[in-house]
Amino acid sequence: MTIETLAEGKASPFLDVTLRPYRSLPPEGFMFLMFAIGGTGFLIGFAFFLMGAWPVAGFCGLEFLLVYIAFRLNYRAARLIEHLRLSDDGLTITRITPKGEVTITHLEPNWLTVTLDRVDDEIRQINLRSHGKTLNIGRFLTGEELEDLANRLTTALHAYRSSPLPG
Repeated sequence: MTIETLAEGKASPFLDVTLRPYRSLPPEGFMFLMFAIGGTGFLIGFAFFLMGAWPVAGFCGLEFLLVYIAFRLNYRAARLIEHLRLSDDGLTITRITPKGEVTITHLEPNWLTVTLDRVDDEIRQINLRSHGKTLNIGRFLTGEELEDLANRLTTALHAYRSSPLPG
């Protein structure tokens, strides 16, 4: 998912985009789903307990725990942020990992090439190359979103290269 933002107090950038992974299940839906799975697991486990197969109840609890852990890891991975800003100063890519680690990469736009990484005719990520540096962005986006972002980035680079020099 892409979200447009503009910096305040500065000249408009050629491109200013924040990328975040899309999660279709909001926190309220997650709570509802967990209550549904927990309630169903409890009823099934209790029924087996009454029939004398009490170990099955433990497996129902384990199943609930595994689903909960999987969803929590998924939501944690959704905290990844990639911010691309193309301005007179160049292209700056800021990546914030789910752990909160920040990596800032500056690339020279005049020599930048934008390519789409395809696997089995499916777009997987965007590769940015400039002066021997390669950076992969948007691994979490869909193919259509990656293609749209690559087109927008290419258009912004063309505008950057054809603009008069600052100052």
